[in-house]
Amino acid sequence: MSSLEFLYKTAVGRILLKPLTSRAVSRLSGAFLDTRLSKVFIKSFVRKNNIRLEDYVLDDIGSFNDFFCRRIKDGLRITDMDPGILASPCDGLLTVYRIAPDTVIPVKQSAYTIADLLEDRDLAMEFNGGLCMVFRLCVDHYHRYSYVESGTKSANKHIRGVYHTVRPVALEEYPVFVRNSREYCVIDTPDRGRLVQMEVGAMLVGRIVNDEPGVCGVIRGREKGHFEYGGSTIIVLTQKDMINIREDIYEASIEGIEIPVRMGEAVGRKI
Repeated sequence: MSSLEFLYKTAVGRILLKPLTSRAVSRLSGAFLDTRLSKVFIKSFVRKNNIRLEDYVLDDIGSFNDFFCRRIKDGLRITDMDPGILASPCDGLLTVYRIAPDTVIPVKQSAYTIADLLEDRDLAMEFNGGLCMVFRLCVDHYHRYSYVESGTKSANKHIRGVYHTVRPVALEEYPVFVRNSREYCVIDTPDRGRLVQMEVGAMLVGRIVNDEPGVCGVIRGREKGHFEYGGSTIIVLTQKDMINIREDIYEASIEGIEIPVRMGEAVGRKI
């Protein structure tokens, strides 16, 4: 039994889990990972996760968190700007769900409503019949992310919560996406309706750092922000009859299989 299985699937583990997912523990973990002492963890992290150091800008790494949210070199993540496609906002493992009335993400025995996710019932109703795209970032993924589409974004809405892991073992036991700390904005686009782009934090920091909290114009592919240490998730909601998802992604999602994608890659087309 792995440590995460122990925490999420045993009575003793669940007792220990509560403080581990608290904001206080995440703040303390984040404070340490911001110090120079935390650099001692970088070499083992690189080795364990097979990180290609030559792909990244590493001139000014003062802490583990600096390394975790390192920038990739120019030319290694190019966003497809074809106006007919929808591009991935991040590197990650993608699953797509059709939004039925009041349902967003069916995972094992859990079901999450759009209203719970957004804490806004009126906004949630605008996405009935649309798509919910879940991009799960593991610790070995690139943890900077871009705007999924061009348009005018709303002010960010931050929802305080706890910090469960976003690995499947937790998703089986808890409605993670409606318990974890998260932040989202609404993007009004010129030709594909409204989209929601949400960032969800995860266990042991998973801190969300968005660069533009207020109302402003945005461009597909421009950096939106980054996550600090921890696996994390980005959720994108689209309205009905706006996007056809890529066939291989759609078929894999029906089977419950996550498809690896990279930032800027086309994942769907405008209808």
